[in-house]
Amino acid sequence: MADLTTTITDSVLLNNSVRGSTNVVTTSGINDVFERIVTCAHSQTTTIAVFGASPHTSAGAIDVDRTKYIRVSNLDLDAEIELAVVTTNTNYQVTIRGGCSHLLYQGGAIALGEEDTSPSFGTMEDVTSLQVKPVGASYNPRVEVFVGLE
Repeated sequence: MADLTTTITDSVLLNNSVRGSTNVVTTSGINDVFERIVTCAHSQTTTIAVFGASPHTSAGAIDVDRTKYIRVSNLDLDAEIELAVVTTNTNYQVTIRGGCSHLLYQGGAIALGEEDTSPSFGTMEDVTSLQVKPVGASYNPRVEVFVGLE
């Protein structure tokens, strides 16, 4: 077993003063990792990871209950991507600009998509897949996914 250390540092110089902070999160008990870099074709949706109750449930499935960390990074500095985090019954989508990442700190009971602007804070759902679609008609960005499992 190993510790996975995630460090996020925000730093900006304003009026000759450094502003920001550093936050370090340690996730203990990591036994397995899934890491992949894939080129996502423009105008297409690419599934970059699939999750299930156990790895044998579908081809390439990552055990959602053992998932303790997920990072999706847009490695293309010139293109944005849209990331869909698909859950058991819903999904949410975010735009990731070039060179940036989207983080999740578990796979089970992680998200809930809703159709209105009033959060219900209802029952969270398990992630079932991560899907990427490049923004624009000509970019083919490379996307990295990294998953840490206990």
